[in-house]
Amino acid sequence: MTTLGGEIVGVVNKLQDVFTSIGSTGSQIDLPQICVLGSQSSGKSSVLENIVGRDFLPRGTGIVTRRPLVLQLINRPADTNKVNGPVDKSGDKAANPDEWGEFLHLPNQKFYDFNKIREEIIRDTEAKTGKNAGISPQPINLRIFSPNVLTLTLVDLPGLTKVPVGDQPKDIERQIRDMLLKYISKPSCIILAVTAANTDLANSDGLKMAREVDPDGTRTIGVLTKIDLMDKGTDVVDILAGRIIPLRLGYVPVVNRGQHDIESNKPINAALEAERDFFENHPSYKSKAQFCGTPFLARKLNMILMHHIRSTLPDIKARIAANQQKYTAELASLGGPLGDNSANIVLSVITEFCGDFRTIIDGNTNDLSTNELSGGARISFVFHELFNTGIKTIDPFDQVKDGDIRTLLYNSSGSTPSLFVATSAFEVITKQQIKRLEEPSVRCCQLVYDELIRILGHLLSKVQAFKRFPALRERFNAVVVNFFKTSMGPTVKLVTDMVAMQACYINTTHPDFIGGHRAFALVTDKLNAAKGQPGPNDPKAQRAAINNNKDLDVEVKRDEGFFGSFFSRSSSSKKKGVAAMEAPPPSIRPQAALSERETMETEVIKTLIHSYFNVVKREMIDMVPKAVMLTLVNHSKENLQQELLKELYKPDVLDDLMKESEYVVNRRKEVMKMVDALNKAEEIVAGV
Repeated sequence: MTTLGGEIVGVVNKLQDVFTSIGSTGSQIDLPQICVLGSQSSGKSSVLENIVGRDFLPRGTGIVTRRPLVLQLINRPADTNKVNGPVDKSGDKAANPDEWGEFLHLPNQKFYDFNKIREEIIRDTEAKTGKNAGISPQPINLRIFSPNVLTLTLVDLPGLTKVPVGDQPKDIERQIRDMLLKYISKPSCIILAVTAANTDLANSDGLKMAREVDPDGTRTIGVLTKIDLMDKGTDVVDILAGRIIPLRLGYVPVVNRGQHDIESNKPINAALEAERDFFENHPSYKSKAQFCGTPFLARKLNMILMHHIRSTLPDIKARIAANQQKYTAELASLGGPLGDNSANIVLSVITEFCGDFRTIIDGNTNDLSTNELSGGARISFVFHELFNTGIKTIDPFDQVKDGDIRTLLYNSSGSTPSLFVATSAFEVITKQQIKRLEEPSVRCCQLVYDELIRILGHLLSKVQAFKRFPALRERFNAVVVNFFKTSMGPTVKLVTDMVAMQACYINTTHPDFIGGHRAFALVTDKLNAAKGQPGPNDPKAQRAAINNNKDLDVEVKRDEGFFGSFFSRSSSSKKKGVAAMEAPPPSIRPQAALSERETMETEVIKTLIHSYFNVVKREMIDMVPKAVMLTLVNHSKENLQQELLKELYKPDVLDDLMKESEYVVNRRKEVMKMVDALNKAEEIVAGV
């Protein structure tokens, strides 16, 4: 491998260390890596050990790899100048001073004994997952330095399983599958699908899952193990030629140590020699032996990874820059690295809040919604839609019937029956109906108050400082809500006074009011039109009315009295020559339908009330929003900042208000670590 290739792979190794050290698996920056995928019995571990040339992975039954193992192989030339070899952490002299392993979670510790590397993998796995068969997505980072390896980074993933064994979780298959998909679904991942050659390739679990995320096979390389265990007369030539399941990166056949070899501690270098002899002497593979075996696989993976890293580096640089900007901005919103919590923050928050409050109400904000009404537009909706419609839909006669008006007409006349419609009856009913406008008017005040509270909630979630200082947010909310409530008092009083003003004085000279004479003429025309007779303004009708006065005496004799509809006479109670006069009953109620005269008077009253009530409704629709704006909305815009300064910017409360939440303190530490990591990452890739 070229020095340049080693440097490029080394760049990604450093980036992996940087992001793993802060507890990130590279979710923000997807780094190029080769992930080893296969079933438990496919021979994954043997392939990796052959590539390293060392026996160092845990072995056994069931799930052996229970956490992802990020294996960074670093080619390091042997030091020929050393006289005395280094000492292992246990105190024993290293068998090979040029080969050792280092774990990221154990800095400055070198493992020259690869059996102890295996023990540490088991120990750290059990520390995170327990001694049962549980799994964890948190990776173990192992770096191996050796003159016998090519610089390469591999991620050993847990083997695919079907049925839980022993005390394995019942959903172990789903857990492992979800973990593997998290790794191999990233476009930056090269998939190393390991399959036993003595099984049907179509049933390979590793290839099946790889095809789910890489259906075209553009980033999947196949490894065929157990070539030496295939039935006599069979081979994998068709698979290698891409005639079964084609892969863009192809397949590489290998021969690993068998179980007997492992139990007898057969050296890996001897196994590699046996692998070379197998391919060079096998009739199906000897012509292509240079493209078979573990050494060729390592070289092929090194070249694939190097080219893949070079093609993805521009994107990695862009992602690092974007994340730098993102986390630097978040750190600034959290008060910077030192967590500024001076009193000036309170002033700044008050100024920012009040400025945004006025802007939202006036509608001059830059982030206007295109989907729904917000801020001041919602207040306008309350005024011109809800309140306007609510007032207009009030019918002055939905609670007052014609019979009620008739009785009121008689009662308002007192002891002297009126010759014309009584003014007092008109005023009584009109005032009663005007008072009904108080409820929707007060409701309008409440709805606008609710909208101000809605704006408050929006701003409390928007201003970054409130996330840092929960006590400030809580106190801020209390002061503003109390200010709105206090402002509601004068607002409701002004609105109710407006209704009382309308009810206390009925201005019958209002230019929009219809007036009595016109109302009488309209009602007469209406009633005569219903009978098919000419109206009172018709000359023929006037002459007929004069002639009708001649028959007045006759009509009086036939009339049953002024209160005819309240008193029903019985013919049996009349005795000739005896005055039919009895004491009035305790309760006198109408006994008959409205007479023609009563109908006329009732319709005139209703016409007058309709006319005047419409005048009042128009005035209330116009004036109530103005009153609410004056004493609630504009009052808040102009005086809220002064109230906040008075209540919050006080020495005796500032210390309590500026206490940061535990979340913010912890988040600042996390963001600072991420910013430092990204700065280091930028330095790492800057020179590539």
